[in-house]
Amino acid sequence: MEQEEFIQILLDQKNEIEEVDIHKYCDRKEEQQFELNSLLAQVVIGVRRSGKSTLCLKFLKQNKIDFIYINFDDERLVNLKGEELNNLLEAAYTVYGNVDYMFFDEIQNIPNWNLFVNRLLRQKLHIFITGSNAKLLSGELSTYLTGRYNEIVLYPFSFSEYCQINNVDIKNKTTKAVALRTKALNDYLLIGGLPEIFNLENPKKYVMSLLNSIIKKDISKRFKVRYIDALNSMANHLINNFSQEVVLNKLKDIFSFGSSHTAENYYSYLKEAYLLLGLKKFSYKSRERIYNEKAYVVDLAFVSQRENTFNPENMGWRLENVIYIELLRRCHSKSLEIFYAKNGYEIDFLIVDMGKVVQLIQVALNLSSKRTYNRETNSLIKGAEKYNCKDLLLITMEKSEDIVINDYTIKKVNAVIWLLNS
Repeated sequence: MEQEEFIQILLDQKNEIEEVDIHKYCDRKEEQQFELNSLLAQVVIGVRRSGKSTLCLKFLKQNKIDFIYINFDDERLVNLKGEELNNLLEAAYTVYGNVDYMFFDEIQNIPNWNLFVNRLLRQKLHIFITGSNAKLLSGELSTYLTGRYNEIVLYPFSFSEYCQINNVDIKNKTTKAVALRTKALNDYLLIGGLPEIFNLENPKKYVMSLLNSIIKKDISKRFKVRYIDALNSMANHLINNFSQEVVLNKLKDIFSFGSSHTAENYYSYLKEAYLLLGLKKFSYKSRERIYNEKAYVVDLAFVSQRENTFNPENMGWRLENVIYIELLRRCHSKSLEIFYAKNGYEIDFLIVDMGKVVQLIQVALNLSSKRTYNRETNSLIKGAEKYNCKDLLLITMEKSEDIVINDYTIKKVNAVIWLLNS
């Protein structure tokens, strides 16, 4: 590509971000994870359209930083080769001048991008990167950037952020305010938190287009998937069965794969694109942790606003899914691990610190039936005894109260309160 073409592309992109009004953007807690003056690459990863670019733009503009912006998810740069990156950088300096901060959007699309970024880091430049592939910009980061990075994982809007953009009062304790917060959570469990989905006339069309981009651009193209229809069908099947255990042999039979290895690969691709989020079974045996897993969906919009969906109103699963993603947000910064347990009884979430279980969490829509009450509380008590853990939490849509059983106290907390109390 000629230098003049690079300059025109960068001028177009510069004009685009200059017109962005950051005052319209929602405040997100992940902004606090950026290290402005660090010489580590600031890497934001997550599913497509979760707001990664917006997060970086808002942070840089709020801090009044002059920065070079290059969006590699531009059709004019789709065939860019690694050896052309230096020519593109030269064009960037022509457009922006002598700038020490650089924001590369979706740079994982370019071959040998890591060599280019490492060179810039050695020159003590400040680099911001976004990417939509967990393996490329997470699992391989330690190899690609040799430890010179600060990883920030961004999910779609949390319930707290949903309330912020919808002007839901989260502090007032009047009957009306409490009721409106409960309604907001019920809506959130159905709508989800994809930043661009609100106020769309046809959200289903948007979500289907997004799902198609994830399957074709983030997975099929990168991993050279031969059976795209089978991958798409499997993705829809796992989304329909979110919050459930993944059994690879069953997937192999359902989709007539030659081996469970194909099913395992396809499942890993869906996770690497952040469409699905895995949760491993807790065990002191590494083999059991590796081969037992539950799958959650990154946003409930993929459950509701999608063709071939068959769980539109399973609110219990939905609440569990939302709680898991919120736990991922909270535990990531504290280096805590999350598991589930299944030993004749089930515990939704175990929070583990350095191999020690420090909290057990159950999620239930309500405890109105005696059977549900007994199942949820008995599981927590058995787990407390097995793992020597006394921090027991039961999240429901009912009022908060303590449940005392034998020598154990279970803290029953309303989901709205728990989700907003971060």
